[in-house]
Amino acid sequence: MSAIHRRHWIQNVSAASLGLWATQNSGLTLPAFGTTAETSDSLATQLYKSLNDQQKKQICLPKDHPSRSYVSNWWYVHPSHRIPSTFTADQQELIKQIFDSLHSADYQSAVNDQVLLDQYGEKDNAPAAGFFGSPEDDDFEFIFTGHHVTRRCSAHTSKGQGFGGNPIFYGHYPHPESDMRANFNEAKDHPGNPYWYQGKLFNRFVAALDGKQQAQGLVAAEPRSEQSDAVIEIPSNPRGLNLAELSPDQKKLFIETVSGMLAMFRAEDVDATIAAIEKHNIVDRLHVSWYEGRYDVGSDRVWDTWQIEGPDMVWYFRGYPHIHCYFHLPRSEYTAG
Repeated sequence: MSAIHRRHWIQNVSAASLGLWATQNSGLTLPAFGTTAETSDSLATQLYKSLNDQQKKQICLPKDHPSRSYVSNWWYVHPSHRIPSTFTADQQELIKQIFDSLHSADYQSAVNDQVLLDQYGEKDNAPAAGFFGSPEDDDFEFIFTGHHVTRRCSAHTSKGQGFGGNPIFYGHYPHPESDMRANFNEAKDHPGNPYWYQGKLFNRFVAALDGKQQAQGLVAAEPRSEQSDAVIEIPSNPRGLNLAELSPDQKKLFIETVSGMLAMFRAEDVDATIAAIEKHNIVDRLHVSWYEGRYDVGSDRVWDTWQIEGPDMVWYFRGYPHIHCYFHLPRSEYTAG
C-alpha cells in the first residue's frame, strides 16, 4: 500500500497555544513542556499512579461505565472536575504529553490550537480527563474530552493499538465565539479548519469512481442524526455505494484514502486500524455515501458531508454547518490488527 504524504495544514500556529487546557485571559497556566522520568510505565499509567485517593474518586470510573461508549461534539467525562482545577501542574504536563502522543508530530500543533481555540477563553470550557478501569484491567483506558474533542487510548502502553473499540470525536469552528453566535456556518472549502484535509482526500476518492458508482454514492436524504445514541449506531440498511462491488484497484485506493485521512493520529494507531480493516476484510461490508442539498456547501459538488458505515465501522464526517467527525471501530478485537 502506497503511503500518503502527511502534511501540515496550519501555518503560523497561534502563540496562544501554550497548553490544551490553558484559557486565554483566565489566569490558568501550564508549566513549560518537558519530559518525564524514564520508566517502564506508559504515560497514562504514570498519570494514574500519581493520583491521590481524592483524585481517583473524582476522575476514575469503572471499566464498564456507560460513558465509556458515549460520544458527543461537546461533553465532559467529569463535568465537575476539569483539568486545571483537578490536576497538579506536573500532572497537567503529563496529560499534555499523553494527548500529544496520540497525534502525529506533523499535526500536534494544529490539533492543540484547535482544542485551545474551541475553549473561547472560558474557564467553564476547560477539558476533562479520566480513566475507565484500573491497571489490573486488560482494557484500562485513558479519556480526554471537551468542546470538539474526544480522545481515548489504552492506558497500558504509550504505543498505539488503534482506538480501543470506543468512539472518538474531532471537529472545529475556526472563528471567534462572536462569529459563531452570528453565523454558525462555514464557507465552502472550510478556510482555517484543520480537518478539511480529510474532505479533500475523500473527494479525490470519489473523483476516481466511475459515473455509475458516483450516482450510487450520492444520497438526497438526510445523513445520520448527531444524537449521542444514534451518531455511531450500526446501520441495519447502510446507504450509498457498496464497496464490495469496487475493483481491486478502487479498494486499494479506498484503503489509502482511509490511511491518509487518519494521518493526524499517531502512526501506530493508523497502522493498527488499517491492519484490522485489511485482516478482517471490513471493506467488503462497508457502504459509502455523500450528501447533496444543504450538505453540499456552496453547491459546488465538492462533498462536505459523507458517511462510511457497515456492521464493523462507522465514520461520519459532517461538514455542514461546520465540521464534526465521529470515528468508531466498535469491535475491540479489530483494533489490535
